[in-house]
Amino acid sequence: MSENHPPLRSFGRLKSRPIKPRQAALMETRLPGLRIPAGHLSPQALMPDARETWLEIGFGGGEHMAAQAARHPDVLILGAEPFVNGVASAVRHIDEQALGNVRLHDNDVRELIARIPDASLARVFILFPDPWPKARQQKRRLVQPELVADLARILRPGGRLRFASDVASYVDQALERFITNPAFAWPAQRAADWRNPPADHITTRYEEKRLGDCAPVFLDFVRG
Repeated sequence: MSENHPPLRSFGRLKSRPIKPRQAALMETRLPGLRIPAGHLSPQALMPDARETWLEIGFGGGEHMAAQAARHPDVLILGAEPFVNGVASAVRHIDEQALGNVRLHDNDVRELIARIPDASLARVFILFPDPWPKARQQKRRLVQPELVADLARILRPGGRLRFASDVASYVDQALERFITNPAFAWPAQRAADWRNPPADHITTRYEEKRLGDCAPVFLDFVRG
């Protein structure tokens, strides 16, 4: 990158506990073939017969991503996650379920987004991202105006984006940032639209821990 564009920085832990031997072996043997190639990204080249392409940002342990891929084998699902332990878990899910429609970016998602062509995604998921709850930390949150603008660029008209969190301040902040961007509409009409999990939502073990300060909130936006 040029001196005017400093390297991207991912906040938070990139690795915590040691990776289990089986997962470590899969990282060696399977991850190289699952990685999204460097350079300009062509979803058609990755999966020529894909009906559409989805992106999950911060897939955690990969439970939701793998389950959606199993439900929709005709959809190419891209996943981005810098946390090594999460990537190892996701590779295990992909291997165990023999999923052929998932490709991974084990680094900062902003690097990947910069390589995705305009209007090429049908769906984006941002589920329970790191909340950085303290006021002085909130500048580290993923959902910033710049990211919202980038997501508007890569989502096709009519494409959908789902944000979910159980941290009230992050829900409020994310809602404000998405509806401020004219590219996104929020079609919710009643409280049940954001309080109840959507019909196609897949609950993960992380979500079940209820580590936040409110019940999970689901915000579904539509790209205009």
